[in-house]
Amino acid sequence: MTQSAEKPQLLIVDDSAENLQVLNALLKDHYRLKLAKSAAKCLEIAQQEPQPDLILLDVIMPEMDGFQVCESLKANPRTAAIPVIFLTALNEVADETKGFRVGGSDFITKPFNPDIVKARIRTHLDLQYERKKSNELLRVLLPDAVVHDLIQYGTHKPQIKENVSILFCDFVGFTPISAALSPEELINELSDIFSAFDTICEENNTTRIKTIGDAYMAVSGIHQPTEEHAFNLVKTALSFIEYLEKRNETSSQEWRCRIGVHSGKVIAGIIGKTRFIYDIMGDDVNIAARTESAGSPMKVTITPATHSLVQGQFKLQSAGISHLKGKGEMELFHITH
Repeated sequence: MTQSAEKPQLLIVDDSAENLQVLNALLKDHYRLKLAKSAAKCLEIAQQEPQPDLILLDVIMPEMDGFQVCESLKANPRTAAIPVIFLTALNEVADETKGFRVGGSDFITKPFNPDIVKARIRTHLDLQYERKKSNELLRVLLPDAVVHDLIQYGTHKPQIKENVSILFCDFVGFTPISAALSPEELINELSDIFSAFDTICEENNTTRIKTIGDAYMAVSGIHQPTEEHAFNLVKTALSFIEYLEKRNETSSQEWRCRIGVHSGKVIAGIIGKTRFIYDIMGDDVNIAARTESAGSPMKVTITPATHSLVQGQFKLQSAGISHLKGKGEMELFHITH
């Protein structure tokens, strides 16, 4: 059986009322069941919430046969991931080949052997459970659009993303702090703060790219293009500082940060093959990093490119001319409350 606390849900599709009754009696104590006597009803139920975890699908049916129904299910992104086991009296190699070609996972032959029916259902539900766990893990590590490409096509092509904003956040005095705390305390502190940062990013349509030690990198506008990318990221940055200020009121360890934001374009893609990460790179990423380094503690520092996009939405104050390594002289700005 799968690891879910709730019974898995099966959709059984057969135009024979007798076959539906047999399978219902056999499986009702172990699964939540939905029954359908036609291809059209199957396609309708498969899209309804909660969706079935597995479909048992008769091959010989009027209007559309099971192979055609399976093709329709696999062509629909909403139902494509649901495993399909064909129910059939056919026993030809050509039929099995066709079933697997259209996306079927297995065959159960009629008349039904109760032990075989239960064993095959259990096997494919366990496989589906493990597949969902893997996909959930991928979604922790990678953006949804990238996970979709990896699952559907096995790869994700690097892309140039125009009109995005990039944020770098770094903690002030991290070296002495890390020396004063035990390894466990340090990791717990960073985990607590970065988890809060992740939540703030989600609330502001911003994506965390990665953390490197005490550095946090995020971007806005990369997966959902928006003219508000600079606004969203500056709002995110201000919320980071607000969170730290509030946390410092009660925490035994005070954390202060510098944040730099720059707007431009990036190259985005997966780096690595076995231990991969989703990363962004390019000249504008470097400028964002240099802006953070030139910034002031507990302030959001932005470049002229970001300034031009958020002017009138926040209070801005010149931070003077700074020398950005590799970029030369540039006037930077602080967001003021």
